[in-house]
Amino acid sequence: MQIDFWFEFASTYSYLSALRLPGLAAKAGVTVRWRPFLLGPIFAAQGWDTSPFNIYAAKGNYMWRDMERRAGKLGLSIHRPDPFPQNSLLAARVAQAAPEGPEMIAFCHNVYLAQFSERLEISDLDVIAACASAARLPGDIIAQSQSDENKLALRAATEDAIRHGIFGAPSFTVDGELFWGDDRLEDALDWAVRHG
Repeated sequence: MQIDFWFEFASTYSYLSALRLPGLAAKAGVTVRWRPFLLGPIFAAQGWDTSPFNIYAAKGNYMWRDMERRAGKLGLSIHRPDPFPQNSLLAARVAQAAPEGPEMIAFCHNVYLAQFSERLEISDLDVIAACASAARLPGDIIAQSQSDENKLALRAATEDAIRHGIFGAPSFTVDGELFWGDDRLEDALDWAVRHG
C-alpha cells in the first residue's frame, strides 16, 4: 500500500502534513513516496502571481488563524514568514536530489521548521545547507541539486503533479485517487489501506 505525498515547501498546510505523515503512515502500514513540486507554475497557469491566500484577504486571514489552531493542537509553533510565500526553489531542488529515506524526510522536516517555527528564510543557501547537514544528507547534496539533470527532474515532477490534477498542496494520490489538504491526510491513508 502506497501513497504519493505532493508537497511544496512554501505551503503552510504542507508543513502540518509533513510533520504528521510519518507516524500516521507507519501506524497504518502505508508506505509514502515524498514528491516535492512547485506551485508557482500551477498558480501562474491560473493567472496568479502569488498565493491565493495573498490574493483573497478573507481566505488568507482564515488560513493563518486556522494554522494557529491546528498547529497548536499538534504542539507545533507557527509564525508567518516574511515574505510569504517564500522562494522554495532551492529547498525543492535539494529534496528532489536527496535519496529517498529517513534522511530526506528529516531534511523536509528541518526546512518546514526553519521556515514556520524559527522564522528563517528558506531561500538562503546557508539555511538549506544547515537543514541538509542536520539531516545527514550527502555533503555534496547542494551541488547535486543544481545539476541540469536534477533541475529537469523537479520540472518533470511539477508537470507530473499537473497531470494528476493537482492544484494545491499538500495533495495525496493513491492509485489515481486525489486527496487535497492536510485535513484529507487521514482519508488518503484510509483509502490506501482499503484499496491497496
